[in-house]
Amino acid sequence: MSVRRRAAALAITAVLCGAAAPVAVAAPSPSPSPSAPGLPAGLYGTKDPTYDGVWRQSLAFLAQKIELVTPAAQSVDWLVGQQCDSGAFPSYRDASEPCDAMTVADTNATAAAVQALVELGVHREVVDNGVAWLKSVQNADGGWGYNPGSPSDANSTGVVTGALARAGVPLAEVTKAGGKTPYTALQTFALPCGGEDGGAFAYQPDKKGVLTANADATAAAVLGAMGKGLAAGNYNAVKAPVCHKGTGLTPEQSAQNGAFHLAKALGGTGHLDLPPMPGAEESAPQPDFGNTADAVVALAASGHKDKAAGAVAYLEKHAQGWAKEGGPAATAQLVLAAHATGADARDFGGVDLVRQLNATGPAPAATAVPSPTATAPSKPADTSSDDEGLGLWWIIGIGLAFGAGIGFLLSGRRKNQQL
Repeated sequence: MSVRRRAAALAITAVLCGAAAPVAVAAPSPSPSPSAPGLPAGLYGTKDPTYDGVWRQSLAFLAQKIELVTPAAQSVDWLVGQQCDSGAFPSYRDASEPCDAMTVADTNATAAAVQALVELGVHREVVDNGVAWLKSVQNADGGWGYNPGSPSDANSTGVVTGALARAGVPLAEVTKAGGKTPYTALQTFALPCGGEDGGAFAYQPDKKGVLTANADATAAAVLGAMGKGLAAGNYNAVKAPVCHKGTGLTPEQSAQNGAFHLAKALGGTGHLDLPPMPGAEESAPQPDFGNTADAVVALAASGHKDKAAGAVAYLEKHAQGWAKEGGPAATAQLVLAAHATGADARDFGGVDLVRQLNATGPAPAATAVPSPTATAPSKPADTSSDDEGLGLWWIIGIGLAFGAGIGFLLSGRRKNQQL
């Protein structure tokens, strides 16, 4: 989900309720986060975290992990401390106070946190607690809404499905009455082939049940239908995506339909457009960098990174200012897009995105150089579906970090008891 859409949705909710192998090196000791006054030291970013604190922290970890950066223990502890006893994560809370009836649980934040901790390979008890809560709030149609009890939507269902898959949950077993699974829920948002928006997914049907194509929802649904997480691996391109017609499509076919739509949408300008905000003086659509980056990841994850090449080139040339202003989540989105397509996140249009991301939070416990994406082999590993959870160089990075006295990944810390 793009940073802009996520903030808007949460605001509404608040109102309503290689050539050179990477070498791991010790990083400086964690320093205080550059947070604004009143924000916790472990939090990434300096802007108001009310609507995206957990989300941006989780995306930062995912992006750091795939670039072989070990986050500081302080920042991981902050994320763990956001979880409630129920297993849910809110968008953000004051962890000095326990969760209560006024704490609004957030399925997207919970799913992102689960994915981040799975990829880091730490705090399995937090992951399992989050998974149990997500399964407990699954809607009757097999999907999830933004908050427990709200109608299912493609974005939430996609990110939760990816989290469950990355946590090792057999998705076919996450079934409601009538055989409704996360996959069947996602397919209810799919537009049939044919027409301008064939193959796309809608966020939700409108009051009349009409589906309207939504690029953000399509990217999320493609990942979810494939059982992939937000941090997709670098895949080789396959044949051009095709839109499969008819009923009874498999999840893979539905995902390929979404990829077909995204490839078509990016094929012209190389970017998606953001409609003007109500009342804005500028009426012309503006480039939507966040959703473009998400579309790149979805295309790469579905085997079509060649169809994302133009969008990556566009992001390299135009998105640096957006990412820096947007903070950790926006920068992380570009890192994820770069990794998914084999681009160099440490030299993305002349900008070192990894350094930029690291600077938004506590100094990492360890990092690695050069960028693993800079010299990706012809058949790179899929970091989003590695059953071992941690790659070889990540393990080496952890080992060296431990040798330097920074062994938080192996420390077995207990979860914050103030939940």
